[in-house]
Amino acid sequence: MAAIAGGGIHQPTLYVVPGRVELVGKHVDYAGGRSLTCAIEAAIHARATPHDEPVLRVRDAARGQVVTMPLSSSASAGRALWSAYVAAVARRFARDFPQARRGVALEITSDLPQSAGLSSSSALIVAIAMALIDANHMEDDDTWRAEVPDALACAEYFAAMETGAPYGPFAGDAGVGVRGGAQDPIAIVCAEAGCVSQFHYKPARLERRVVWPDAYVMAIAVSGVHSTKTGNARDAYNRLSDQMQFLQGPRKSTSEVLGLSDRLVQFHEETEVIVPGVADALRDRDFAAMGTLVDRSQDLAERVLGNQVPETVHLARSARASGAVAASAFGAAVWAMIAEDHAEAFVAAWRARYAAAFPHPAARASWLVTRPAGPARRVP
Repeated sequence: MAAIAGGGIHQPTLYVVPGRVELVGKHVDYAGGRSLTCAIEAAIHARATPHDEPVLRVRDAARGQVVTMPLSSSASAGRALWSAYVAAVARRFARDFPQARRGVALEITSDLPQSAGLSSSSALIVAIAMALIDANHMEDDDTWRAEVPDALACAEYFAAMETGAPYGPFAGDAGVGVRGGAQDPIAIVCAEAGCVSQFHYKPARLERRVVWPDAYVMAIAVSGVHSTKTGNARDAYNRLSDQMQFLQGPRKSTSEVLGLSDRLVQFHEETEVIVPGVADALRDRDFAAMGTLVDRSQDLAERVLGNQVPETVHLARSARASGAVAASAFGAAVWAMIAEDHAEAFVAAWRARYAAAFPHPAARASWLVTRPAGPARRVP
């Protein structure tokens, strides 16, 4: 829990909150599945200064915008789209812990691509929540210690802030409108540098960590196609979530189940075959088996989930055709496991092929090379 609370801050405190990659385990966390994730080196950097006024003030340097939000159970989004995430934290924290009345001023900078599927919105929520927790010395609060006893529980609570789900004795609310699970905050808060982590959800538990091979890096292509939690993207996400909630509800007729049989197959394969299989293959350095399993995950996303666009399909396939050990889409981005010695040449060629096939989104695309990174943390 040391990475989350216990700062006792009176002077400004710096936080690093990374983005995350979902390697495999697509659309399963909210239905009690498992996934394989890691944090990345790109991150939100937050400078937090506590104050006695029960108000959040968050300044985003890149946008040149300031969002001011009361610590109130009725806090609501303002004109800036990203203010919805600030409001979600302020509203939930104020309602669940009304005794915590210290506010925080945050200066936010980031090299984490926005609306790309790298969980920049979850990272923002985690950064704000961590600062509030420290400013209010929640490690000394009996209710906090009872309900949020460790880092995994803290990540689940951050997820409830974002999604609006109930948590322990605390009722739910609207959140930001996506009926997701806790995967993203868990990947951000509970990561371990140099490892990918296999988590099971509902309830969340760490099943194992697998060391990433030294000779390899992860190249990430952010397609330039926006992945957001609002509008049509939110509705498409929620449809997939609702399908699993429907199937896990009261007994269904044969025709109802058959109508969603492919979705059941996808869920079972991701959870019981692909995720543990990829973790085993990575542990054993069986890269051929890993590539085959990740290809299967990508194929199921294209055919069953129907949440891929031509740009991400192209990026995944071209990465594999160019020699990537494995490659798959997550959100609007694609990860590829490649040899470090060839990373620069690989990314240059990958980028050129994408620009030739999709010149308009390629003009907005971004590219990075990373290794699995450490969790959200306070910087000494």
